Amino acid sequence: MISSTANARVKNIVVLQKKGKERREQGLFVIEGKKMFEEVLRDAPEAIHEVYVTEAFLEQQGYKKRLEKVSFEIVTDNVMKAMTETMEPQGILATVRIPQYDKKALMEKKDAVWIALEDLRDPGNLGTVLRTAEAAGVTGVLLSDNSVDMYNPKVVRSTMGAIFRVPHFYLSDFLGELDLMRKAGATLYAAHLQGTRYYDEPEYDGCSVILIGNEANGLSNEAAEKANCLVKIPMEGKAESLNAAVATSLFVYEAYRKRRKRG
Repeated sequence: MISSTANARVKNIVVLQKKGKERREQGLFVIEGKKMFEEVLRDAPEAIHEVYVTEAFLEQQGYKKRLEKVSFEIVTDNVMKAMTETMEPQGILATVRIPQYDKKALMEKKDAVWIALEDLRDPGNLGTVLRTAEAAGVTGVLLSDNSVDMYNPKVVRSTMGAIFRVPHFYLSDFLGELDLMRKAGATLYAAHLQGTRYYDEPEYDGCSVILIGNEANGLSNEAAEKANCLVKIPMEGKAESLNAAVATSLFVYEAYRKRRKRG
């Protein structure tokens, strides 16, 4: 049992919780709570690196059996509290390997729907986008390097497990990648206040890429210029724009609706 917060493994978990650079270098991030652990145990058990539990958690009916195939370390309540970011730890925490996806194979899909996020900064927004992407059958999510870290604890929690099921990629050359996708035949739709079409007008057939910009500033001019067309959401009253995650949801569900209609 680990009973000291000075333990090297405990200190490393704290570092992984706080520093994106360490997460990238170690190829690991932290998940907390029973639900998130169940998600990774079901969808990506090979990604589990280390598991930490309290004695009280192990006493839950049937849970010791759930951990039979997983190596775990028992820690005191005090140590668990030191490692977690949540106010009321549930008694289980794990480090998991950052998922890897075959980007080339996914990019070759002719009927793909992609979400491309330029400098999205809010963890809650990114988590919602990922959950919506899964629900609407999106192929994957592309992010500029200046976007919020996908493995930030707040993002991880808000994805509700979608982080293990939706392919996602950070692009060092975001604009260059958009160029390549357009040249390969993809149609790029930029969510933009100066849009000339409403979001429910395009058919979203073939490979479609939906561009969403920063919460405060929207898409950069450079990114908007890569699009085949600028598309807007009609709004009543004095509202000028919608939350980035809400706007993304409208676009991807419209693409999903059109595709379902076509069969």
